[in-house]
Amino acid sequence: MSDEESYELLGFDNALLAVGDLGAAVDFYERAGFSVGFRFDEAGIALLKVGGETPGILLRAEESLGHRSPPWHTPRLWLEVPDARAAARELAAAGITPLDEPFSGATGWTVEIADPWGNILGLTDYTKRPELGRRN
Repeated sequence: MSDEESYELLGFDNALLAVGDLGAAVDFYERAGFSVGFRFDEAGIALLKVGGETPGILLRAEESLGHRSPPWHTPRLWLEVPDARAAARELAAAGITPLDEPFSGATGWTVEIADPWGNILGLTDYTKRPELGRRN
């Protein structure tokens, strides 16, 4: 590409997360409140829905991947929820322990969880700046 040429980013397609066991991963994420859009065991993939958007979180089985704690430098995928502190309570009720207590940020609250393979997802709200959230 020359300096005068460029490409246009249209939006997200899917976020891919490697997991060691597709069935266990689907169970974990269903307990965390995600819905499965499709599951194709023969290909080792399942798509988790994220709101009403077409893109989602694609779980991809990597047989050699074992359970692990998330390293500090692990990328984080944050998703918007109406109330992160309520989400933290629901996660705890489902047996999913957050990485830490919900924490306050400039726009609202966030709680982070890690799946058994070290993938970190954050659930964040815009309770302090509702005009910036999806439900304004």
